[in-house]
Amino acid sequence: MLNLTDITVRLGGRTIIDAATAKLPPGGRIGLIGRNGAGKTTLVKVIAGLLEPDGGSMDMPKGARLGYLKQEAPSGDSTPFETVLAADVERAALMVESETSQDPDRLGEIYDRLMAIDAYTAPSRASQILVGLGFDEEAQHRPLDSYSGGWKMRVALASLLFSQPDVLLLDEPSNHLDLEAVLWLEDFLKAYPATILLVSHERDFLNNVVDHILHLGGGKLTLYPGGYDAFERQRAERQAQIASAREKQQAQREHLQAYIAKNSARASTAKQAQSRVKALAKMQPIAELHDDPSLTFDFPNPDELRPPLITLDYASVGYGDTPILKKLNLRIDPDDRIALLGRNGNGKTTLARLLAAQLSPMEGAMNASGKMRVGYFTQYQVEELERDETPLQHMTVQMKGASQSAVRAQLGRFGFSGPKATTQVGKLSGGEKARLALALITRDAPHMLILDEPTNHLDVDAREALIQALNDYTGTVVIVSHDRHMLEMTADRLVLVDSGTAREFDGSLDDYIAFVLSKENAAPKASKADKKEARRLAAEAREKGAELRKAAQSAEAELAKLNEQRSAVDRAMFDPSTADASLAKLTMTDLMKRRAELEVRIEAAEAAWLGASEALEGMPA
Repeated sequence: MLNLTDITVRLGGRTIIDAATAKLPPGGRIGLIGRNGAGKTTLVKVIAGLLEPDGGSMDMPKGARLGYLKQEAPSGDSTPFETVLAADVERAALMVESETSQDPDRLGEIYDRLMAIDAYTAPSRASQILVGLGFDEEAQHRPLDSYSGGWKMRVALASLLFSQPDVLLLDEPSNHLDLEAVLWLEDFLKAYPATILLVSHERDFLNNVVDHILHLGGGKLTLYPGGYDAFERQRAERQAQIASAREKQQAQREHLQAYIAKNSARASTAKQAQSRVKALAKMQPIAELHDDPSLTFDFPNPDELRPPLITLDYASVGYGDTPILKKLNLRIDPDDRIALLGRNGNGKTTLARLLAAQLSPMEGAMNASGKMRVGYFTQYQVEELERDETPLQHMTVQMKGASQSAVRAQLGRFGFSGPKATTQVGKLSGGEKARLALALITRDAPHMLILDEPTNHLDVDAREALIQALNDYTGTVVIVSHDRHMLEMTADRLVLVDSGTAREFDGSLDDYIAFVLSKENAAPKASKADKKEARRLAAEAREKGAELRKAAQSAEAELAKLNEQRSAVDRAMFDPSTADASLAKLTMTDLMKRRAELEVRIEAAEAAWLGASEALEGMPA
């Protein structure tokens, strides 16, 4: 159990966390939530031992290993695979010591421990985690420095998951992931055998992973059972209770004030009036539930244009002489709400840049309305804001020739009124910077909004406000996001970017998620083939089935042989008197190497057998 008692943290003279207390259940999956700036990351750093609190204490079971996803991405010439393997520090040290130690007793201890921590399946586990996070076999063995910062952070996440700490601390782990990787991470965390404390603003992710919500607000912690939806219901009930209590208190206050005003001057009732003055003075005000300006999004609506806004006719697009996407056929009309789906690296951003006219087609044709205005949001725009300038200065530059009232009106649409308009960008939160970037790209009421991961710095409530604003907006929306709730609430057309092209996905978002999880083939349905084509497909299926049965039988035979060899090695290690002659001559180190090699081959044979068997099961009868 992880216990937090009266934790207090002050930063810059301001109390961020104020005597916060919580008891986290052992083995629980806890979602830590709160508004932007509430102190979630600060609290996680306190738990991770990276920040000393000003007061209070934290208790953890003795010997518990704690793992924290740091914000610094790994780098260098090491590969993702090597980096992940090295994350299990104990295993790496024991493997080195097993090669150098000459003490038989110590070697026995080492081998016992290596077996206990399942050290010989580590390469397979590391590879599986990397595959789940989007690294194929080739990508796992490229140098880290060949990757962008987002992909390096995936390696950092893979390393943490591989190390299997007893308390796993994750601060926005999905920020650098695509939807496919988020789905894999969900399944991984649901099966994780130890305690998880997870900071996330994604409603579906929280609902599917956590069993408790730890809410940080006003410097205090409150633990709620259930997922995010359960928390919302409980919070709504609590807000209703607070509102009711405020009304009752206000009525009581007015009653006391009226009595005091009426009876203070009378000698016969002066004492009673005085007692009511004391009661009024002692009455503590109940905190009001006020609106937060950080929830403000208001996109200006454009003038009408005749359809279509954009048509792509067998267009190709890429960089230099290398096309990334080919044979693009797409029509976009006013009022369209389109979600671009597909793994990171498949070309979603490339297609978005083509639609935003930042790239030109290399082949084919792209026709766009000459009067169309486009607002294109990316995380790079957030990062490129001038830290020393204010929102007012940024908007004044972008709205050249506009009056100060018009400039301030556009800022006000996104919550930058009063002092916020003249606050330096460097002092704004991540969510506020994202709102400013959205305010800047919509200054001229664009006909089409292209939003590439707009939610990364927004908390749950701000995301809900953004959804409402997008639904109120009358223009076209094209969105890339790993937030399923955002996509489900804003998109009515799904376009899958995959295999070097983009095509309409026929189905709902739930259908796409099922498609991803089951690794379905997106090829055209056989029902559309004529009879001759159907006979050809059936013949191919029979031939494929025979090949798969042969592959399954071969893998099964190989598996039996390898298991027998592993048993022989085990006998040689633990009962040399019964060992085969060829193995009895080997040293313990050589036997361990032989066993590790067999484990890898067994893993491959099992995968081959399982793959062939599953493929056979999935074939039509």
